[in-house]
Amino acid sequence: MTEQIPPRWASETFWKKTAIWVTGGSFVLLVILTFDSMAKIAAGGSRVQAYSVINKDISYRLDKSKQRYQPVIGGDAPLFGKSLSEEEAEKLVDLGKKTVQAKNCMNCHTLLGNGAYYAPDLTKAWLDQGWISKESREQMMVNFLLDPEKNARTFGSNRKMPNLEITKPEAEAIVAFLKWMSAIDTNGFPHNFKAIGAED
Repeated sequence: MTEQIPPRWASETFWKKTAIWVTGGSFVLLVILTFDSMAKIAAGGSRVQAYSVINKDISYRLDKSKQRYQPVIGGDAPLFGKSLSEEEAEKLVDLGKKTVQAKNCMNCHTLLGNGAYYAPDLTKAWLDQGWISKESREQMMVNFLLDPEKNARTFGSNRKMPNLEITKPEAEAIVAFLKWMSAIDTNGFPHNFKAIGAED
């Protein structure tokens, strides 16, 4: 009888080499996708607006061609009546983000899909109809952050935010962060969210 030679794919050497090539190729692909993702999520791109967007009117509307909701950037609407440069806006938004992190807001709230579900999702909080009107929104948000007990907005849930001893500059920075975050294109999340001042 003749000895049968096993096929190449059945040898241990073949599978070791294949594992090395697949692992190496996967690593290279991961690096490429990481750099691509970083470019897509950097502030100033098409999906994540520059920080100076806080100087603009931001709305949220259904784009029927894409079958999803997305932010709409309108005309000038400076935050707290003061137009900021890109550097000033970045500094303010950064302080707001760091304050949100320092006060551990994600223990109760959700931001961009991350966090808890005890309190309202803050992804589009700037656009929430609970602020009644665009004209009163900024001051209502600041007042609420400074004294949540006195300015409670529970909407029947009886859940109240604790007083986190936020300072006025921190409150204004949080409002700037929330306004900037509302301009991020989140692929229609949250769906069917009706923005303040939206047409019926």
